[in-house]
Amino acid sequence: MESIQAFIFDFGRVVSDFDIHLFLRRAAAYSSLPPETLASVVLSATDVANRYETGLITSDEFYEETCRRASLRMPKEEFIRAYTDIFTPIPTTFDLLRRLKPHYRLALLSNTNQWHFEYGIRPVAVFPLFDTVTLSYEVGAMKPDPRMYRDALMKLALPPEACIYIDDISENVEAGRALGLHALLYTSHETLLSDLRTLGIEL
Repeated sequence: MESIQAFIFDFGRVVSDFDIHLFLRRAAAYSSLPPETLASVVLSATDVANRYETGLITSDEFYEETCRRASLRMPKEEFIRAYTDIFTPIPTTFDLLRRLKPHYRLALLSNTNQWHFEYGIRPVAVFPLFDTVTLSYEVGAMKPDPRMYRDALMKLALPPEACIYIDDISENVEAGRALGLHALLYTSHETLLSDLRTLGIEL
């Protein structure tokens, strides 16, 4: 097996957890819809979210379309705060990244949008540890699209066999494996450490 030279991390529910319901609770004060209806409208508007995460619409267009669908009269600045303040660090992953950094290159590979990246991802304490960053809204595709993984590998200038990829979604893990990555499904920190030991990574 080619020696491992890099780790590629998903962000949501791997580096930081997130809860879209935090946004919904804040937005409810600005909507004429009952809370349960508001939740249904926002959570079912996957076409808008996906277009935003693939860069097909701008941040302003996303804001306007979400407000229209959810009957929101919410100032944009307040919308941004509520929409992006949904992330909670996963301390064990933060610690893992700091332990890996002296020995491996680190990459971030995330399905995300401009506001979540600028206000929710980039400010986290461990973000400067990443050598490369691949974002769906910049690539114009979302995992499990192979273009996402290829972008990360191109930026690392490494073959897939030299990289370990960690994601919490099975479909994304399988897509990584199909390209030759050592892809691991994140379910817990303890399971991840066990999987890494199986690959010969001792921490």
